[in-house]
Amino acid sequence: MATHLFVCGLGNPGPKYESTRHNLGFWVVDLLCERRRGRWWLPSDRYKECRVSIGGTPVTLVEPLTYMNLSGRAVDEFALGEGFDPARMLVVCDDTALPLGSLRLRKKGSDGGHNGLASIIESLGTTEFPRLRLGIGPVPENTDQADFVLSSLAGTEVETARELAARAANCVEAWVGDGIDAAMSRFNTRGTAAPPEGKTG
Repeated sequence: MATHLFVCGLGNPGPKYESTRHNLGFWVVDLLCERRRGRWWLPSDRYKECRVSIGGTPVTLVEPLTYMNLSGRAVDEFALGEGFDPARMLVVCDDTALPLGSLRLRKKGSDGGHNGLASIIESLGTTEFPRLRLGIGPVPENTDQADFVLSSLAGTEVETARELAARAANCVEAWVGDGIDAAMSRFNTRGTAAPPEGKTG
């Protein structure tokens, strides 16, 4: 049987946050669930999940319901009893260090100032898990970063973000089917160095 993988999209629950920049991680796992004709269910009040198969590999899609800053509490709970290995969990999140519409897949790294990643790292006690960073930047001058990430996408940004979510979903499928090195080679922009992980609140 193929190894069970996890994809954890980060965001804030509820309609108030659906269209905000901070919720692009949710957009990606929602799209993957839809593509695979999965169904969300609530095994806990801390997260919801959708179990699908991608190329014959069982994949659990997860959305924490703890709000961004406490994402690690959700990870703590869904990891129990699954024979969980952090290296088999891909975290999908926003990043202000990358321009809107770009993405970077990495094998591991620091939290880069992202509170959701920081919470997961604290809970797991390791930075050794892959993450897919979705560009939402740059933060405009004289704009508070927390206000920016919680602001709604507007105008042409919405279509750019939808295209980014679709590309990110393709990247996740490549990570599952072909491995992280192949997915990085295909989806990380060639000829440019990935910037340091941004501060996304």
